[in-house]
Amino acid sequence: MLILSGGTGTPKLLIGLKEVSDFWVVVNTAEDVWISGNKICPDVDSVIYALAEIIDEERWWGIKGDTFTTHEYLKKLGLDEIMKIGDKDRATHILRSEMLRKGLSLCEVTTKLAKAYGVQKEIYPMCEEEVSTTILTPEGEMHFQDFWVKNKGLPEVIDVYFKNIEKAKIPEVVRKKLEKEDEVLIGPSNPITSILPILSVENFREILKDKKVVAISPIIGNKPVSGPAAKFMRAKGFEVSPLGVFKLYNDFLDVLVVDESDAKLESEKIVSTKTIMKNKMDAVKLSEFILKIFDRL
Repeated sequence: MLILSGGTGTPKLLIGLKEVSDFWVVVNTAEDVWISGNKICPDVDSVIYALAEIIDEERWWGIKGDTFTTHEYLKKLGLDEIMKIGDKDRATHILRSEMLRKGLSLCEVTTKLAKAYGVQKEIYPMCEEEVSTTILTPEGEMHFQDFWVKNKGLPEVIDVYFKNIEKAKIPEVVRKKLEKEDEVLIGPSNPITSILPILSVENFREILKDKKVVAISPIIGNKPVSGPAAKFMRAKGFEVSPLGVFKLYNDFLDVLVVDESDAKLESEKIVSTKTIMKNKMDAVKLSEFILKIFDRL
């Protein structure tokens, strides 16, 4: 099974899914950013840390129990990083950047990092090219990290687009695995800024039309479980609801899983169960529910 992942929601699911199923992951890299000389891949690292079971479960990014000595000292010296990077987390970014500078591809680097953390699952970036999620606001354009971290997600959102996406290519290793894959699960990550960039790489979206595709809605009622998805959905012309998520994926989607509180939406292509994951057991139960859906398709 292929999992399409961003940050937060999908890594929560992966912690349970790895107990009951085999899978590989393609991760959004449009939120990547270079900070203090190092390449930060927030969603890739969240997937690695979640599968290694060392992720900070309060923030759902970074490493649990991390310290911030380097970040604080840089701040004291006059360099105010927009992201609060932990010391252990920074080691990941330093190693990634060193390998990239030596000529390794992002796919190769990601594989080596996953293995270094003892992760057995295959994890791949959505592309090798630099793609940047750009938020258009009344104050002008800003990178996703500037919008979400530096400006705390407060600016009005006029539009969202992915800078350089037209040059992005599906990595060859991903394309070959996609050809043999029948089942695709879209995790409960932000539909616009986590999943849409992956779908926008070359003909990725078209390829999914020949697959069995199940998605989990990260929106319950008219609110996202976390993050700024509501602003982004509205900016792209989608209703902030599970039906808005369904419309976004409709051309290739077989089943949308919504929360039990949205059971009234059930139809031939929409099913409900408990999608809020407060612990690993919740993630395992949701994973088992999803596997039964694939068995029926």
